[in-house]
Amino acid sequence: MKKSKSNILNAVYETASDLNKLGFIDSKKMMQYEALCLEPIPSYTPTHIKKIRNHNNISQSVMAKILNTSLSTVRQWEIGNKKPSGPSAKLLHILEKKGIEALV
Repeated sequence: MKKSKSNILNAVYETASDLNKLGFIDSKKMMQYEALCLEPIPSYTPTHIKKIRNHNNISQSVMAKILNTSLSTVRQWEIGNKKPSGPSAKLLHILEKKGIEALV
């Protein structure tokens, strides 16, 4: 598990992990503690989105297919008329952090 930026969340996670190993916390509850430690999804600017796409060496249409959205949507993101949110922002975050291999 990746460390959170919060010392308190790290302490809670480590305690929960120990309790999980001892059988006092089930796997479902442990996943809830892990979710607390996830880093927040950033807001993506048009420049940032284009940088992610260029870094992965993909076209707008390929990015649209990978993110399960339309070419028009990716274009709108890159010119600033729309902002990715929800699942699209999460997938962009994965693409940025782990690369195209994580999504195909």
